[in-house]
Amino acid sequence: MAMVTGNLTAHNRRILAAVNGGASSLSFVGSGFIVLCYLLFKELRKFSFKLVFYLALSDMLCSFFSIIGDPSQGFFCYAQGYTTHFFCVASFLWTTTIAFTLHRTVVRHKTDVEDLESMFHLYVWGTSLVMTVIRSIGNDHGHLGVWCWTQRGQTGKVVHFITFYVPLWGAILFNGFTYFQVIRMLNNATRMAVGMSERGYQLDARADNMKALNRWGYYPLILIGSWAFGTINRVHDFIEPGHKIFWLSVLDVGMSALMGLFNSIAYGLNSSVRRAIYERLDLFWPEKLRRWFPCSSKSRGQQQESELVSLKIQDPQ
Repeated sequence: MAMVTGNLTAHNRRILAAVNGGASSLSFVGSGFIVLCYLLFKELRKFSFKLVFYLALSDMLCSFFSIIGDPSQGFFCYAQGYTTHFFCVASFLWTTTIAFTLHRTVVRHKTDVEDLESMFHLYVWGTSLVMTVIRSIGNDHGHLGVWCWTQRGQTGKVVHFITFYVPLWGAILFNGFTYFQVIRMLNNATRMAVGMSERGYQLDARADNMKALNRWGYYPLILIGSWAFGTINRVHDFIEPGHKIFWLSVLDVGMSALMGLFNSIAYGLNSSVRRAIYERLDLFWPEKLRRWFPCSSKSRGQQQESELVSLKIQDPQ
């Protein structure tokens, strides 16, 4: 949810509007695709992927209201500002529930994560609502370009930073620390398994583990990449209010609007989703094409990687 004001020209604002619209549209399509897969494919309706569904839903709504831009003065403009802030905060909070679930399952070996779903909803939606309400207190709501509810004055900027960027970087630190512990745990388990197994099993286990570790390592980087330029832009705005750096604003708007696309690729397009899609394509795959590609979908469909906890740690026998 980028906030751009200052000394930008009308031409610069049109460019930012185009960047925002294009990037938000890509995120809307990507996250909408994950939501559609969850609704269509019953085999995906497991607890782990349900969290990904809520993440994608938040991203989709955040992107949708970002695309709307500047509907009108008054109520609709305020509604657009509130909803965008609410769903963007909810998006990165859902990533913390995914990290927590993975940590609790892999590191702590707990199996009660499904019982925590109601707590997850209270935490995500409740925190998002509180942050959105606090942001409205004492703000002088502006109306500029394609973004509604732009704060003018130092107080509004401070409130915006506290209610958005503080929980954002809190989520980034939490995710980074959590995935570090998970990756370290799996590395130790892999070394133990390799040391006690045959050569062929060693290679398979190491390859599977590296795929999981590489995928999990990207998760914290998504939020960092999406919001690093926005954070720098906010800090610069505190130091030099009223003076915007255009190229930094472009990166701020573009990268933050692409967060939904990044999340849908990293969290959503796992082997379970691909397998469900390939199985449906097989039903409508023409016979002539099957002769040319007889094993393409089958070989891919045999991959057995879970949505979140894709690694089974076997205790030494």
